Amino acid sequence: MMRGRASLVGVAAVLLLAGGPALAVRPDEMLSDPRLEMRARVLSAELRCLVCQNQSIDDSEAPLARDLRILLRERLKAGDSDAAVKAFLVARYGDFVLLKPPFRSDTLFLWLTPLAALMAGAVGLARALRRRSQTLEAPLTAAENAELAALLERERGR
Repeated sequence: MMRGRASLVGVAAVLLLAGGPALAVRPDEMLSDPRLEMRARVLSAELRCLVCQNQSIDDSEAPLARDLRILLRERLKAGDSDAAVKAFLVARYGDFVLLKPPFRSDTLFLWLTPLAALMAGAVGLARALRRRSQTLEAPLTAAENAELAALLERERGR
């Protein structure tokens, strides 16, 4: 009985781990040409869902992401290059639609904000640790030394 349960748990674990990430692309969105579909998948993995913001449109279930996937595939079917499709979407939605926006003067804020937040957190942590270590290193007062000696003497007397 126990062995069967362990096997069942093992099979379930393997299935969960082997599943990989679920893609939101529906069969009715897919292109019949495998090469165009592969290009669409690569491009949609590089584009941000404007609703979810931290997912690609390939992974997002949001209706806007679906619309963007369909638009991207229409542009590819029309003969646009990958760069032309990206340029079209950037012109329409801005650099924010790219999961990795280009490093330019107008996107500097997008790139440097996380670094600035990380540095501010490190400075705050360093100050807190320094303050804590200074508090811990303070010597005992004469009254505290006397109280400690009395406690130690009482413990030895037991």
